[in-house]
Amino acid sequence: MIEAKNLTKDYGNFRAADNVSFTVEKGDILGFLGPNGAGKSTTMKMLTGFLSPTGGTGVIGGNDIQQNPLEAKRLFGYLPESGPLYTEMTVKEFLTFIAEIRGYHDKDAAESVIKRAIKICHLKEVRNQTIETLSKGYRQRVGLAQAVLHDPPCLILDEPTDGLDPNQKREVRKLITSMAKQKAIVLSTHILEEVDSMCNRIIIIANGKVIVDSTPDGLREKHPGKSLEDIFCDLTTSQKGS
Repeated sequence: MIEAKNLTKDYGNFRAADNVSFTVEKGDILGFLGPNGAGKSTTMKMLTGFLSPTGGTGVIGGNDIQQNPLEAKRLFGYLPESGPLYTEMTVKEFLTFIAEIRGYHDKDAAESVIKRAIKICHLKEVRNQTIETLSKGYRQRVGLAQAVLHDPPCLILDEPTDGLDPNQKREVRKLITSMAKQKAIVLSTHILEEVDSMCNRIIIIANGKVIVDSTPDGLREKHPGKSLEDIFCDLTTSQKGS
């Protein structure tokens, strides 16, 4: 359902992403890992059409993101890193705005999807507060709510638990896991515990290149006696300067 096809991005002589390819099917939660500056966010921005690639393309539900952007974008929810929010709006006003953009022009239909998003992201108690008054954790939940509002078959989430306290992280992990059977999900994270608890596949990227595409158990089998964190550190450190 989600496919990155040789995605490449150059900034002058610097290659931020280098022929990144992978596929994610319904039922998959792909943990997209890498050190800071490895090219994770760049790849996700290209995959979702928010950044034009130098080469390659992204395909969502059979729709090329460059050739059929509207059709492709209807099929995914995207939570970017430090996702922009209209902070002068209340939570409900913002989600109402997102519902209108998503084509919910019928008031009852819009109200239904907004209530659902507020419920599953635990925003009821702050739904009438302006976003600028919310904590970082609640703002992150608002960003997640806009991503899942239209119940898309694909989710692309960049650091979805960033800024959340341990209880909130647990809630978001449960939410993502509960949706996995019906969706294809890509999530970027620095928290190896999240990968272990949620993901059935792992991709590690370093210097813009995919260096690992495996399952958590498969990775452990290749590196017996080591934790995922140790494996990640060993693999990405060995790529420095290469």
